[in-house]
Amino acid sequence: MKLFQRQPAFYKGVFALALPIALQSLISIGVNMLDTIMVGSLGETALSATSLANSFISIYHIFCMGLGMGASVLVSRYWGMKRAAGGDEEKSAEAAEAGRALKQTVCLMLRITLGLAAIFALLTLFIPSAIMKTYTSDSEIIRLGDIYFRWSVITYFFLGTGLVSTIVLRSVGQVRLPLYVSIGAFFVNLGANYAFIFGKFGAPRMEVAGAALGTLIARLFEAAMILGYLFFKDKNIRFRIRDLFMKTGSLLGEYIRISIPVLVSDGILAIGNNSVAMVIGHLGAAFVAANAITSVTQQLSTVVIQGVSQAGAIVTGQTLGLGDRHKTMDQGWMFFGLGLALGAVSAAFIMAVSHPIISTYKVSEETVKIAEQLMAAISIIIIFRATNSIMTKGVLRGGGDTKMLMIADNIFLWVLAIPFGILAGFVFHWSAFWIYIALKSDDIVKTFWCLGRLKSEKWIKKISTGKK
Repeated sequence: MKLFQRQPAFYKGVFALALPIALQSLISIGVNMLDTIMVGSLGETALSATSLANSFISIYHIFCMGLGMGASVLVSRYWGMKRAAGGDEEKSAEAAEAGRALKQTVCLMLRITLGLAAIFALLTLFIPSAIMKTYTSDSEIIRLGDIYFRWSVITYFFLGTGLVSTIVLRSVGQVRLPLYVSIGAFFVNLGANYAFIFGKFGAPRMEVAGAALGTLIARLFEAAMILGYLFFKDKNIRFRIRDLFMKTGSLLGEYIRISIPVLVSDGILAIGNNSVAMVIGHLGAAFVAANAITSVTQQLSTVVIQGVSQAGAIVTGQTLGLGDRHKTMDQGWMFFGLGLALGAVSAAFIMAVSHPIISTYKVSEETVKIAEQLMAAISIIIIFRATNSIMTKGVLRGGGDTKMLMIADNIFLWVLAIPFGILAGFVFHWSAFWIYIALKSDDIVKTFWCLGRLKSEKWIKKISTGKK
């Protein structure tokens, strides 16, 4: 039970995985920040419309994160099993079995991702106004949101397949390629946004629609690069286009048991985040704009945390795949310590940069005051969020404890945080600071639950490769 140990090899290995992931997240946040600043120059109404439309799109994004991370639990374990068996599928039956399970996992993941993309695309195409009305009653914001949605219909297919493929590639050690692709996508998005939002380089001035088109072009670029590598170059998973049609029945039960709870859990998180957006959306345009400004800062402060979380799932899965339970427990405690340390650093970062970032936006004084309150609340919550994210999205998930995590997410979010937040916003009419604390109270309670779950060792689950 040592939170901090002198194990340079462990920390070096974790950050070798985490930093490229964090840098990739940072680049994605940079794209979002540029979008926000560019659209924000069109006025608060345009900023609110794109922010709320993206709140819906983020549901799909989080579903895909759940699909990818769920698959990553299995891929990391099977990759560890394959390495433990020598790695040569032609010489080792165990290695061949693990390799087959790897491909089946990726196949199931991509099929579900495409199915979800089709559902979200149809909703965005046929009922955009109804979606926007769940966030706001402002008719002009709804009109601009409809425009943004019309240009985002096919984005889901590229966003989803690129994202889940990136996650599984990281699980077998390929972290640099996704980073390089994200750098390229950053410049693609920057150029496309500038051209189509403001009508530069001979392009038409499309304003809100231009922001959506720029994002679509960037997602297309990302998906083409990542899927091209996965289908034609990758030598670890060895997944090819023909494998999309392979039989997966032998692994379906294990996939449902381990991966689907992650999808459900992250889906609940997506709905919960949108419930927060709905509460904020009905508190006025100034509150919505303030939340859009602070959300970018919040994302900036958590990029390393997200990287360590994903590294935690990968390291835990691979260590268990190699058969070392004792080492896994030691690593679990060190990851908990990392969460506390990174949370404290993130809190200090938010307090340091909050004023300079808020001042870059041309918004009303009311929006500025609300944003300052939200920043102060975030700096407190981030300490707890960092710790429980590294445990729930990393270590406990990597151990295969996905069903219990799904149950815990349900209880803490829907029984505690959402009701408390609704009361704070609509009944008690508390300040922005306390509304945010109430809406994120699940992060506080979940941190203490993670401590007990880690200590119990019940989170380490056995995973099979299925039957031939």
